[in-house]
Amino acid sequence: MAHSIETALPAREGLQARDNRRASRAELLGTLADALTADSFTLYYQPIIDLRGGGVAHYEALLRIPAAGGALRTPGRYLQAAEESGLIVAVDRAVIARAIRVLAYDPRFFGAALAVNISGLSATDESLPDEIERLLEEHGVEPARLTLEVTETAAIRDMAGARAVCRRVRALGCEIAIDDFGAGFGSFQYLKHLPFDYLKIDGEFIRALPNSRTDQLVVSALAGIVAGLGRLTIAEFVGDERTLELLREYGVDMAQGHAVGRPAAEPLLIS
Repeated sequence: MAHSIETALPAREGLQARDNRRASRAELLGTLADALTADSFTLYYQPIIDLRGGGVAHYEALLRIPAAGGALRTPGRYLQAAEESGLIVAVDRAVIARAIRVLAYDPRFFGAALAVNISGLSATDESLPDEIERLLEEHGVEPARLTLEVTETAAIRDMAGARAVCRRVRALGCEIAIDDFGAGFGSFQYLKHLPFDYLKIDGEFIRALPNSRTDQLVVSALAGIVAGLGRLTIAEFVGDERTLELLREYGVDMAQGHAVGRPAAEPLLIS
């Protein structure tokens, strides 16, 4: 009898853990739904600098989620729950709409450009280009001031769908960045099949760049390939001056990371 009680306890603990995960997921989705209803998302801005001229090329808009007590949280767990539920499409559209309003009405961004991340579901959403066109026209924003960042792992699930959406977005005059390049398998399919303006080299190849010959060879090769395609490279997670020096040496066009500027509610202006 004791043995059956002992085996029952882990099962009960497993059920409790699953219940806790469900409750946590429901709480995360509830917070997102409330923020969508109230239009209370906050954007932080991280500069991306031109390694040749030194000025800000554009900013990446990073989502922050309002939480209890006025705190702001990074979106990781929230967006995972949103992707699993399908709510992510509404979140993406809310962030795009907020970014376009910022470009139109925030004097800190007059003449500037913003990049916004979109999920795999949005990257293959055939109605997204029409919604972006409507918002740009409504607020009088030049399309070239908006970049959509598509992560490699998002688009690979439906390359044909992502290609069609990206082509239509670029036809509007907006730009496309392939984000986190090198993070997944089949990365080079993107260079062949997905239309893009920027390729963002994943931080895995940047963080230890001064000390890793392998990373140096990969980054140098990518910079050459992308330049040969007539596109631009952005290095993510740049953490020190030595890395910046190497990126310039290898011909990488732009840099983003703490050595350049941290995400902040106030945009960092670099002349």
